[in-house]
Amino acid sequence: MGNNSLGDTGQTSAAIIADELTMRFGAFTAVDRVSLSIPPASIFGFLGPNGSGKSTLIRMLCGLLVPSEGGGSILGYDCVRESEQIKRSIGYMSQKFSLYPDLTVIENLTFYARIYDVRQRDERISMIFERLELAPYRNRRAGRLSGGWKQRLALGCALLHRPRVLFLDEPTAGIDPVARHSLWNLLYELVHEGATLFVTTHYMDEAERCNRLGYIYHSRLLVEGTPQHLKQDQRITPAGTRWLETTVAQPREVADRLEQWGRVQLVSLFGNTVHFRVAAEVGDGDVQRLLGEAQLQPGAPTLEDVFVMLTREAEAARAAMGQEAG
Repeated sequence: MGNNSLGDTGQTSAAIIADELTMRFGAFTAVDRVSLSIPPASIFGFLGPNGSGKSTLIRMLCGLLVPSEGGGSILGYDCVRESEQIKRSIGYMSQKFSLYPDLTVIENLTFYARIYDVRQRDERISMIFERLELAPYRNRRAGRLSGGWKQRLALGCALLHRPRVLFLDEPTAGIDPVARHSLWNLLYELVHEGATLFVTTHYMDEAERCNRLGYIYHSRLLVEGTPQHLKQDQRITPAGTRWLETTVAQPREVADRLEQWGRVQLVSLFGNTVHFRVAAEVGDGDVQRLLGEAQLQPGAPTLEDVFVMLTREAEAARAAMGQEAG
């Protein structure tokens, strides 16, 4: 790699491994037997509602929490026995801006370089300035930066010690689309240089950018795989069903009509497009009569459909277990 490299490649069969990781707090199970194997130089997207166990899993992997059961490793280091080696090998960028708002950009970078005991500190900081294009803001207080530049600074601080694994907690939350696009370009560059990224996000377009995805709900990992694999899952399009869509001026009205019809299994809105699944025996003519003049087209499942369907299935299973327990 050249002098501008932000991370070392490293050679290992899996950069991040979770093996039946479980975390209980008293009677509450925060993470329930989660297993993952994430290859190096890839982007793993981790999705799930707030409170589903994402942060707890990350804290166990990083060696900050000792699991109740199971184990895991990062770059071959055991999460429990070798947590100090893990902390030196990873970078973490939190969702909330966690740097010092009253310090300037250069002061923040210098402070974190000292915390990480970075060698050739000035050279490394200069490289971060150049690579992340932070030089124009060198002497600006961090608290006065826009959302996108705050995230760049946070990323720069996380990269100072050349981590080979980066944990990014909703790195683009609250920033504008141009800044999001720019930040993702930087993330791709890191992966190209050999870094492994573990990214949490709520944005479906960002999930599509990941090499692999995992979806956790109420402490359990419901599915894991490539975006394309997840959309082809038979649970999303069972045998004897198909997807249709229509683009209309009043999508909410049309969606309500389809849901009330009783022959539609799932309805989603994407702007003015109404996207829905029906049984194969429901003919186009039947749907067309309900829609009137709206143009009907074949559709395909989206990642949002995947997560909505899996959530509904999980909720139905939880409800059934509750009834049995009662």
